[in-house]
Amino acid sequence: MKRYSAFALAREAFRNHQGWERAWRDAQPKKHYDAIIVGAGGHGLATAYYLGKNHGIRNVAIIEKGWLGGGNTGRNTTIIRSNYLQDPSAAIYEKSRSLYETLSQDLNYNIMYSPRGVMMLAQTEHEVRGYRRTAHANALQGVDTTFISPKKVKELVPIIELKGPRYPVLGALWQERAGTARHDAVAWGYARACSDMGMDVIQKCEVTGIQREGGRVTGVSTTKGDIGCNKLGIVVAGHSGHLAEMAGFRLPIESVALQALVSEPIKPCMDVVVMANTVHGYMSQSDKGEMVIGGGADGYNNYTQRGSFHHIEETVRALCETFPMISRLKMLRQWGGIVDMTGDRSPILSKTPVENVFINCGWGTGGFKAIPGSGWGFAELMAKGHSPLTEAFGMERFREGRFVDESVAAGVAH
Repeated sequence: MKRYSAFALAREAFRNHQGWERAWRDAQPKKHYDAIIVGAGGHGLATAYYLGKNHGIRNVAIIEKGWLGGGNTGRNTTIIRSNYLQDPSAAIYEKSRSLYETLSQDLNYNIMYSPRGVMMLAQTEHEVRGYRRTAHANALQGVDTTFISPKKVKELVPIIELKGPRYPVLGALWQERAGTARHDAVAWGYARACSDMGMDVIQKCEVTGIQREGGRVTGVSTTKGDIGCNKLGIVVAGHSGHLAEMAGFRLPIESVALQALVSEPIKPCMDVVVMANTVHGYMSQSDKGEMVIGGGADGYNNYTQRGSFHHIEETVRALCETFPMISRLKMLRQWGGIVDMTGDRSPILSKTPVENVFINCGWGTGGFKAIPGSGWGFAELMAKGHSPLTEAFGMERFREGRFVDESVAAGVAH
C-alpha cells in the first residue's frame, strides 16, 4: 500500500479544492453589469460614485487587481490646487477643488481636507513673469490666486530662506483655498459610498482580456472568471497602455516612476504647502509632524514602485537650500508610484476606437488633486457620451494638434 506524507495529502486536497472551485465558478452564469470600471483607485471609484449619484447607473462593478487604493492613490503627497494656465485644465481642476471642500459631508466620511494654501515659489525672473501670467489667466477663469511678494512668503513660511545660495525667492504664486487631504480616506470614502449604492468592489481580480463583438465591448476576462458589461471604463494610471493593448488600440503615453519620502516627525513648523519648481522640490507637513517631500519624476521609463538614492540626493539637496533646518532631519520612509505621462502633460478622458470603451489616464504627476473632478466628468462622458469637462481632453487632440500644454504648470511632481 502506497503511503503519503501529511504534506503530500494536504497538497492533493488543496489541488482538488482548486479544481472544484474552478469548475463551480465556470458553471455559474456570467454576471452582467451596466458598466465596469477597471481600477479601484481614486479616479475609478469617483467615476463609479458619480455614475450612481448623478446618472442613476448603479449596476456597476469596480475591478482591482491589487487592493483598494493600493496604487498611486495611496502613494502620492496629497496636494490639491487648481491654478493651471489653460482654460480646460483650470476648469476640471477647479471643479475638483470645489468638490473636495464638501466631500467629507457628501460621502459622510472624513477625508481630512485641509485648505491650508499652496504657494509656488518664483526663483528666477522668468518664473516671476510666468506666474504673473498664470495669476491673470486664473482671474479670467474665476480661480482665486494671487502673486505675492517675498515679504509675504516669509510671513506665511517663517522657516524659509529667501536668499538661497543658487536661487533667491522673488515671490510666489499663492492659492489660499488650495491644500491637502488624506489620500487613503478619499479612496475609502468613495468605496464605501459605492458599496452603499449596491455596486461591487472586486479586489484581487486582474483583467486578463477584453471581450469584443462587432467592434464593441461585451465584457472582460479576469482571474476570477468572465464578466459581461455594456460599457467599460479603463482607469488604471501607469498600466493604461497595457489595458489599451488588450482592447486593440494604442495610447500616446509613457510610464515613469514618481518618488516621495517623509522625514521623522517634528513639532509644527510649516502650515502651508511650498513648491519650488526651479530647484525641483516641494514640501508640506503632515498631521503627524512628518515633512512630506517630493520632486520630479524619474528621467527614464519604468514601472518601479520603490525609492532610489539619486532621488533623495537631488530633491533633498534642493530643499535644504530653501529650508536649511531640514538638513538635520532623518528620513523615515521612501516610496514610489507609476505615473502615465502624455506629451502635453494633460490627461486623456476619451472615447476609444472600441465602441463603449472609455479611457481615463495621462494625469502624470497631478492625479490626486483631480480625483473628484475627473470622476464627475468621466462619469458624464460614460453616461451621456459627452461632457463639457472632458471635451478638450480627447485622444484625437494628438492627431489634430490641439494640445493642452501644461508642461510648466505640471512640470514638477505634486
